Amino acid sequence: MALRRDDVERAAARIRGHVRRTPVAEVERGLFLKLEGTQHSGSFKVRGAFNRILGAAEDGALPASGVIAASGGNHGLAVAYAARSLGIRAEIFVPEVCAPVKIEGLRRLGADVTMAGAIYAEAYEASRKRAADTGALEIHAYDQADVAAGQGTVGAELLDQIPGGVDTVLVAVGGGGLVAGIVAAVDGRASVVAVEPERIPTLHRALEGGEPVRVEVGGVGADALGASVAGRIALDTVAGRVSSVLVTDDAIVEARRALWREHRVAAEHAGAAALAALRSGVYAARDGERVAVVVCGANTDPATLAD
Repeated sequence: MALRRDDVERAAARIRGHVRRTPVAEVERGLFLKLEGTQHSGSFKVRGAFNRILGAAEDGALPASGVIAASGGNHGLAVAYAARSLGIRAEIFVPEVCAPVKIEGLRRLGADVTMAGAIYAEAYEASRKRAADTGALEIHAYDQADVAAGQGTVGAELLDQIPGGVDTVLVAVGGGGLVAGIVAAVDGRASVVAVEPERIPTLHRALEGGEPVRVEVGGVGADALGASVAGRIALDTVAGRVSSVLVTDDAIVEARRALWREHRVAAEHAGAAALAALRSGVYAARDGERVAVVVCGANTDPATLAD
């Protein structure tokens, strides 16, 4: 199923008061950064988590056993934050690639944490088995309509925050929930560029083949962008509506350093991936083009920002 603009508008109304309206900074003439690292739990993911939980509560479908999710870190942090805010239990399954700083954050938020498997896909399968046993509400990291619509509120805010509008939005992609939501939100009012690491070309390969296909997962963005299969919702929503580019790990590392060095923006590697496309020249902005880059996550060890 493809997301629509009104799906995002309903999500925005539902989660208002539960999430922050994150700032946009014009760091150079015509270059805007949407700073989702300042969101509750450190990433955009909390938008989808709240929309999924609140939607289930409205439908009378929120079980007493709480919620369950699999995550490389950011989605789990978001689910844990939303659950704690709403007074419900959260159980999070994480893969071995999950950064220690994220695991520590999950525990601080009161979530029950289980490490399962080497990559996200293995943690996800373990979480599904657990959900079948407990009856907990599953919150997928990207391939649920309520989740992706919630993420799309990033795009709705962005258009409203930049006087004169924006021509192009660059978005880092893992499973595709964020880019699908943003494509639905902007609804043709701006071009959208999907940016992925060369070592995790999940959506790129799906767009090439017309179907989600399994890819190998590795590299510096694996903890947050490590979906081995693109979401069906993402593919249905963005096919024919995005440009897809790939960036090297070196470019991601350099963009992360630049965010801290030049703008004092703390970002994890995945959070800097979209900017890497611009700085490395993989995406070349036209003269006078107004470009917005979603800096999508800040859950990182501050001691590594200069690495």
